[in-house]
Amino acid sequence: MTTPDTKRPIGISGLAAYIPPYRVWLEDWCGWTDNQWPKIREVVGRSFRVRGPNHSVYTMAANAVIRLIDQYDVDPTRVKFLGLGTESSTDNSAGAIIIKGMVDEALVARGKPPISRSCEVPEFKHACLGGVYGMKGAIRHLALDGAGGQAIVVCADIAEYARGSSGEPTQGAGAVAMLLEEDPQLAVVDLIGSGSASDYRIMDFRKPMLRFCGQDRSESHQVQDFPVFNGKFSTTCYIDETLHALHDMYEKRELNPSKYLRSLRNVFMHRPYRRMPETGWAVSYLFALSHGNGEDRAELASYCYEAGIDVELMLEEMLTKPEVARFADPERLNFEAYPLTMAALRAFRASRHFRREILDKMKLGSDTMLDLGNLYTAALPAWMAAGFEQALEEDSLDVGEEVLTLGYGSGDAAEVIPFFMAEGWREATQKICFGDAMQFAVDLNFEQYKALHDGRHVTDLEYSPNNEFVIDRVGCHDERHFADLGIEYYKYIG
Repeated sequence: MTTPDTKRPIGISGLAAYIPPYRVWLEDWCGWTDNQWPKIREVVGRSFRVRGPNHSVYTMAANAVIRLIDQYDVDPTRVKFLGLGTESSTDNSAGAIIIKGMVDEALVARGKPPISRSCEVPEFKHACLGGVYGMKGAIRHLALDGAGGQAIVVCADIAEYARGSSGEPTQGAGAVAMLLEEDPQLAVVDLIGSGSASDYRIMDFRKPMLRFCGQDRSESHQVQDFPVFNGKFSTTCYIDETLHALHDMYEKRELNPSKYLRSLRNVFMHRPYRRMPETGWAVSYLFALSHGNGEDRAELASYCYEAGIDVELMLEEMLTKPEVARFADPERLNFEAYPLTMAALRAFRASRHFRREILDKMKLGSDTMLDLGNLYTAALPAWMAAGFEQALEEDSLDVGEEVLTLGYGSGDAAEVIPFFMAEGWREATQKICFGDAMQFAVDLNFEQYKALHDGRHVTDLEYSPNNEFVIDRVGCHDERHFADLGIEYYKYIG
């Protein structure tokens, strides 16, 4: 009996993206909706993308996958794992196999072989963490029965919120595909040194099927996939799960938290909007100081002094590990789980240390992300793709350097995973072409935005799909001899 060689490093060799062209400028949106642009710019970003009339999560995912194959000259016969991470699927049976079908058809039409018939095609769902779980699944596959092959994981989502809701300015749409293999060219992924956390939070952010009852789709096949969410509570959950996942990693690697966080130069996190990762990382830094030496405690005490709070009381608060789920009722949703810590955070934001320890560590790719909105599962790999391209331009990453990533999914779960830059990261980054994927945009006016958002037909959009998959039609038969009701049919426009 032979066992697979699990000692070879496994990680990411390539990234490719598909971003729909339809763009809403948030300054325009503020004018349409009577919101404050300075606040939206500071907290959220500059713009977001909207799916088009012939887009679904499957077409966007297939577009990202075919671009990955093209940009990295992937041999489809070597791909033995094709995973989809999404929370926007519209089929409760099929998933990644739909993407494989589209990609195979396009490859064969080009005279190329299809993806391997022995390819596994799982779909991963856990809110925005589905893509990270897909990546972990792919790495485990490559370490065991898939050794010697390649894996592709595509993160694709459509983040839509009801017009007039607090989540509306944080919308977005897009897909990012990752190529994984042994001896990776871009970055080695260290699952052994990663940290995990999960806890059931009831009503943080959910998508119950009951939302679809009574939807009028007479004008469009588009399903309105608006989430049920509680914004303040969601922020609390994000922070708390981040803290627990980091703690798990600290213990596994026997790390000094404050020393470790200071040693990092670059961090990528799940990014629903601009302010969220900044807050999550800053609170994590304050918690790390609480476990540090005298100098660390003195720095923490200075923030408490500026905030007018007792440092000992805050330290006591940090040790309580509150049960966040107990805030999941209408009377307590706006309560702070860590009120003193959040007060100290406001003082920390005003200090000279905040830029060095927080903003500077998140600067790679952050400007690009201001124009993407929330991509759910694709938010983290999109930020990494944009960040690696900026690092290549600035030559600001070293071979072997650790880059920390943190994925999060509402409901709740978090994963903290160290990446180590591979020797060939510069050559691999040259092929990402993330900037190119975002280059073309169609700026929407208010009427066009409303029509696309509501799933209505728009006649004056200046865009013709090219070299991409689109929905050709949607089945409408529900008869005894033939049924295809709701099934999407696709075509590749070359």
